[in-house]
Amino acid sequence: MIVELGHFALILAFAVALAQSVIPLVGAHKGWRDWMGVASPMASVQFTLTAFAYAALTYAFVVSDFSVKLVVDNSHTLKPLLYKLSGVWGNHEGSMLLWVLILTLFGASAAWFGGNLPRSLQARVLAVQSAVTASFMAFTIFTSNPFTRLAQPPFDGTDLNPLLQDPGLAFHPPFLYLGYVGLSMAFSFAVAALIEGRVDAAWGRWVRPWTLAAWVFLTIGIALGSWWAYYELGWGGYWFWDPVENASLMPWLFAAALLHSAIVVEKREALKSWTILLAILGFGFSLMGTFVVRSGLLTSVHAFATDPDRGVFILVILGVFLGGALTLFAFRANELEAKGVFSTVSRESALVMNNVLLAVSSFVVFIGTMWPLVSEMVFDRVLSVGPPFFDAAFTPFAVALAMILPIGAMLPWKRGNLSRTLRPLWGLAAFALAMGALVWAMQTGSSAIVPVGVALGLWVVMGAATDLWMRTGRGGIAHRLGRLGRLPRADWGKATAHSGLGITVFAVAALTGWESEDIRVLQIGESFDKGGYTLTLAGVERVQGPNYTSTMGVIEATREGEPVSILRPEKRFYPIAGMPTTEAAINYKIHRDLYVTLGDPQDNGGWAVRTYIKPFANWLWMGCALMALGGILSLSDRRYRVAAGAKKRTSPNAVPAE
Repeated sequence: MIVELGHFALILAFAVALAQSVIPLVGAHKGWRDWMGVASPMASVQFTLTAFAYAALTYAFVVSDFSVKLVVDNSHTLKPLLYKLSGVWGNHEGSMLLWVLILTLFGASAAWFGGNLPRSLQARVLAVQSAVTASFMAFTIFTSNPFTRLAQPPFDGTDLNPLLQDPGLAFHPPFLYLGYVGLSMAFSFAVAALIEGRVDAAWGRWVRPWTLAAWVFLTIGIALGSWWAYYELGWGGYWFWDPVENASLMPWLFAAALLHSAIVVEKREALKSWTILLAILGFGFSLMGTFVVRSGLLTSVHAFATDPDRGVFILVILGVFLGGALTLFAFRANELEAKGVFSTVSRESALVMNNVLLAVSSFVVFIGTMWPLVSEMVFDRVLSVGPPFFDAAFTPFAVALAMILPIGAMLPWKRGNLSRTLRPLWGLAAFALAMGALVWAMQTGSSAIVPVGVALGLWVVMGAATDLWMRTGRGGIAHRLGRLGRLPRADWGKATAHSGLGITVFAVAALTGWESEDIRVLQIGESFDKGGYTLTLAGVERVQGPNYTSTMGVIEATREGEPVSILRPEKRFYPIAGMPTTEAAINYKIHRDLYVTLGDPQDNGGWAVRTYIKPFANWLWMGCALMALGGILSLSDRRYRVAAGAKKRTSPNAVPAE
């Protein structure tokens, strides 16, 4: 009965979404206060109904209700509770219900916290958001119903994909979806502004917190997914330029560009058309990622579905909203007159360069991801575009972005003096270059990527610290330290996020240039040396897990005779799903990871063992965490949450509907 109530609640939410996508728009056009006023309560009702539907599906998974087809296909009575909960979204149908729930959550949040918005703009934003929500509700109800019952329920389920039975995958998709779907709010604000024909400084300030929240969630989601791939898949890497990884990176880059572009709209009322376009493209690439994952167009370890019919439905959604928004943009672009003017040397120009680098790098990733498909369809040639292409094509943009970031952050608005801005940075540049040269001199037979990464990482981190220090003005050290603590949270957030980027750049370079690998067959009791460590295969054990069996290696690691760690890599087999997985054993240290995986048994009685020494791997996750923390600090600044000078007001011509 609860499942049927959940299904009915989702259908009711769909009906409310259809009404909300029309009534407030008409009210805003006519200036009818009461019609505009229904948008907020409707958004709350939508979220409540959808949350009930999601809770009903979760209940079915928790109690193992095998009369529900989705539970049969993705659960099992022996599965731990955490993976029963994550099993709700660990499939196509359930993940679409989570997607819809987050859409309604953002819509309701705009209603709850959008009191400072002009009534007409809020009504239009909520109407556009509801139209997007209604389209995905229709997709879920008519093509991907998660509440389908079975006439003859089986005794037990077929279990969740073993690769998804991991804490990293229990949290990675929700955060990623919060980021993907969060960009729908920037899209809704952009379309609403185009309908009104007005983009001003207040609009730039309103759109920034929603974009910032989406960017933070995307950062966390991508980092969690990267960490999961690192320790779970057993490949030893953190990024593989997989099509679905790329699908998450592209909207992240657009969101970063949108954040910086919205600053120019807010401060200088310039780049209006460009900012609107970024908001449209950011969500458009989120929809593109959804299409890639669920259409079967491209294969990936992350793919949820391979149904072409569902892919066509999503393609229609993508075409309607992206095509419609771009068409409206084409009609309205001439009305978005930029008021602020600025010189070539100014913070505005630096932010324009930032935007260009981020946007072009995203398009480069898009071309590399889609080119194999285009080649096969148009030229009838099967091509594979892998990491070498992406590394070569993407790296120059990342390097250029890191080089200009400290300078651009310190340039004044409107008109700047480059020599004056560079004055406190010359020493930092010299120190960064000296450290890069020192690393180059110390390493032997390695590429230049690590020295470049060291120099760029130091340049970005020290530049962020200098920018923060320069904001304290003049005076003694004690006085400036006191002012440092009183700086706005947004300033601290900016410095923290930029420092996180610098640390990430260094970690990526160190991992790429200094990682070492060893693959060999070991007999039990045999030892070998790697990276200053002695590793001994002490034994191999058979272990019974809650819903799997495991072959676990016991590898003792010592350094100069002193014990370092006992590593237990596993090869698990899930009998219900009939799938094996590889579980890496990792000894984490601040300066390196000792990473070991156990392979298959060999004919001579030995075992294949793969070992990596991964320098500064943890700095990668630390850099991502700092970027997300910087976004959270900025988001907690009251200036981000309250539009400057905004007052809750109605149009002077607003009248009640008759």
